[in-house]
Amino acid sequence: MQNVTLWGETLRLLVELAATVAFALSGILAGARQRLDAVGVVVVAFLAAFGGGTLRDLLLDERPFFWVRHVELLWGVLALSVLAMLFLRTRHFQVTERAMQWPDALGLGLFAATGAHQALLLEMPALVAVLMGIVTGVAGGVLRDVVCNQIPSAFSDHRPYAVCAFVGGWVYVGLWALAAPGWLALMACVGVTAGLRGLALWRDWQLPPWRL
Repeated sequence: MQNVTLWGETLRLLVELAATVAFALSGILAGARQRLDAVGVVVVAFLAAFGGGTLRDLLLDERPFFWVRHVELLWGVLALSVLAMLFLRTRHFQVTERAMQWPDALGLGLFAATGAHQALLLEMPALVAVLMGIVTGVAGGVLRDVVCNQIPSAFSDHRPYAVCAFVGGWVYVGLWALAAPGWLALMACVGVTAGLRGLALWRDWQLPPWRL
């Protein structure tokens, strides 16, 4: 267990950074699709990038929040937003729904791993750890879609989303119990979560809709 509990501060920061960038990009693309102004795009990017992690820290009673401990993440998302808006304008890039899906899938996997990891560090039960992974991975996208005046894709898109994070979270918990190396647990969780989401998009797998 000790191998997994200690990723090392550098690895953990890199994972948080990669997940934050991935979700920030999905927020920027969502704001661009809605033709928001510059402030709106930045706000949507921040909500997508930090919403899930903030809710996780609230539920786990962690203070200060992860983006307060690492204020460089705030500067990074702000810089990324400005650069992305300039690029989209100068290149006249047509933002499609498909362009948003791939950074979103990667961010889902990375945040699912960090959420489960943080809960296990605090000695939470396995199911709680898995749920924290789902919250971390899903909540930012929900906030992004709500602000963009859309039904959250995590609820309306019948292709598996939260289910992918649920499966990936159990992979992480299982490797934690087996005392696997931290990098292996991380890569397995990200690979399973993002891989399942990618397959769902590619093969158009659908969960059955509710019928009255």
